[in-house]
Amino acid sequence: MSKLRGTIPEVFEKRFKVLMFGVAGAGKTSAAIQFPRPYVIDTESGCENDQYVKAVEAGGGAIASLFEFDDILNEVRALMEEEHDYATLVVDPITTIYDTLMDKLEIEVGTDYGAHYKEAKKRFKGFCDLLARLDMNVVVTAHHKNQYGDGMTLLGKTFDGPKSLDYLFDLVVEVLIRGDERWANPVKSRVERIKQGEAFPFSYDNIADRYGREVLERQAKPKELVNAERLEVWENLLGKMGGREAEFRRMILSKNKIGTLADAPAELAERSITKLQAIHESEKA
Repeated sequence: MSKLRGTIPEVFEKRFKVLMFGVAGAGKTSAAIQFPRPYVIDTESGCENDQYVKAVEAGGGAIASLFEFDDILNEVRALMEEEHDYATLVVDPITTIYDTLMDKLEIEVGTDYGAHYKEAKKRFKGFCDLLARLDMNVVVTAHHKNQYGDGMTLLGKTFDGPKSLDYLFDLVVEVLIRGDERWANPVKSRVERIKQGEAFPFSYDNIADRYGREVLERQAKPKELVNAERLEVWENLLGKMGGREAEFRRMILSKNKIGTLADAPAELAERSITKLQAIHESEKA
């Protein structure tokens, strides 16, 4: 007999995740580093200017100038696992990361049948899944590009990056300059007190009043990922599944929203290892 698996939903404290895009000079970087204790992954050396360095330092933050996708991925993993005082991860901008990854994959996997696009999409999804699990505010900036409709009708502007990039974010805003003020125009919002299409003057205080200052400023809690030794055990057990390996691997990744086994929480790895060991033992009997 079938049994219903639904449970009564509980309200939980969700970290703030926002994607900001806009024209050059709109102030995306200045807006991003207003958030509390920012750890800035600077992908264009844009934060080397004195005013940014001073603002990040004053806010209790740090800057890491990184350009390669794998280096950035490992930095996010370290932010997830290590104890630190940073509250906000800023990736500024993400457009550069994607473009560099695409160039690299053209060489690695080629362009036949869009192979580099497919691989980039897979790797970027894993990266976004990691950002979603990170116990920090995540503020990502992107360049802008024109958005067209039927008959190449100009609809407006959107972020420049992979099409599915915005699925991670509860809030996507276009950063605008109106006179002497910086404004935020929400083009997507799942935040109750920030309405889509209702622009407002951009400041950290305005965001904090709408989202909750205590949520934005709380300490990050580290989460242990699977280590290299246990990952090898896990991979070996999956390899022994023969023709079932691909399906088992797919179920683990999709059910737990992880891009690769290397990004799995340590406790998930242990549960899966125990289950696979039991399967192998039962099949020996």
